[in-house]
Amino acid sequence: MAYYYEREERIKLITMEVIVTQENLSFALNNTSRVTSTKAGLPILGNILLRTDKSRLLVAATNLEVAASHRIGAKVTKPGSITIPARLLNEFIQNLPKEQLTLTAKDNKLHISSSTSSSTINGSPDDEFPELPTIDDKKAVKYTITASDFKQSVSQTIIAASGDSTRPILTGVYWHSFEKKLYLAATDGYRLAERHITGTSSSVNAVIPTSTLQEVLRTLRDETVELDVLFDETQVTFRLDEVEITSRLIDGNFPDYRQLIPAASETNFTINRTELIRVIKIASLFARESGGGIILNVDSDKNTLTINSIASEIGENSSEIPVVSSGQAASVSLNSRYLLDALNVMSSDEISFGFSGKLAPCVIHEITKSPAYKHIIMPLKS
Repeated sequence: MAYYYEREERIKLITMEVIVTQENLSFALNNTSRVTSTKAGLPILGNILLRTDKSRLLVAATNLEVAASHRIGAKVTKPGSITIPARLLNEFIQNLPKEQLTLTAKDNKLHISSSTSSSTINGSPDDEFPELPTIDDKKAVKYTITASDFKQSVSQTIIAASGDSTRPILTGVYWHSFEKKLYLAATDGYRLAERHITGTSSSVNAVIPTSTLQEVLRTLRDETVELDVLFDETQVTFRLDEVEITSRLIDGNFPDYRQLIPAASETNFTINRTELIRVIKIASLFARESGGGIILNVDSDKNTLTINSIASEIGENSSEIPVVSSGQAASVSLNSRYLLDALNVMSSDEISFGFSGKLAPCVIHEITKSPAYKHIIMPLKS
């Protein structure tokens, strides 16, 4: 009788018991632990939430701005939940052999056992953990985007977003509908990137923090085919495979950037992208004293582009590249790092440049059958 009484009392103390694979748990922890926070006064934000969900285990974390959750397959012996310090749990699980693990929550401790080891990590009850944000699918604006289009579109625009926290609206990427198309755009006041991603009959106007988009990019796997993006008034949710990432949107109105894009240019030329990258890298070595500034000279008669850079203490450099040009011969001074950032996220072999004198914006396009990306760089004052 005493044995059965003790066994019954032990079962009562267990608040959760599940069996999972080390591979699945490690992958889920790696995806979610990146959004944990070490904010003073809120130590619970440094924890991972483990909670059973029917025949799956929910692994989740939040820093109150972004929440990430991942559901993995599990054999649930006893439904329940617990929160555990994220960094310790993630590193511990990563170093275990690839086999089945039994997770047992008891007395606010997580017991982790495998065929060769047994460990206990102190945790906290989930009632201290913030409520995970949700989005109403019926009221949300939803887009289904291929993983390849998402990667390329975000990578091409995020480079132009500002890092200046005093202008928060410019620290994100602007998702918006215009003339039945969905666009992504970003600017820091010195450059502007715009990418058309898909057609749409819905209306959306939202600025997503760059940190959120970077987190989604890190979470995408090679085998991910597509993802859903859902917007409501204040949040955006990304759903990909078994992962869900929800983030607050940035408050404010994004600038009407289209008025900054020139309708036409007086000087235009097309050039091989790879060759231009090579020459700009060389020129930038001599442009460090001038804040990365290099001078582009277009000779329409000779169909050449000459790139010059000067450093008083190092020396100077001049390189000439063949181009196909039209319009006036002209020169413009541009930031070499901004140029390289733009060229490196393009994929076409040939690109086009257009500008109208030394003070007008320089517009860069890919040369493709259906060009979807443009990058604008403001000239440097010379």
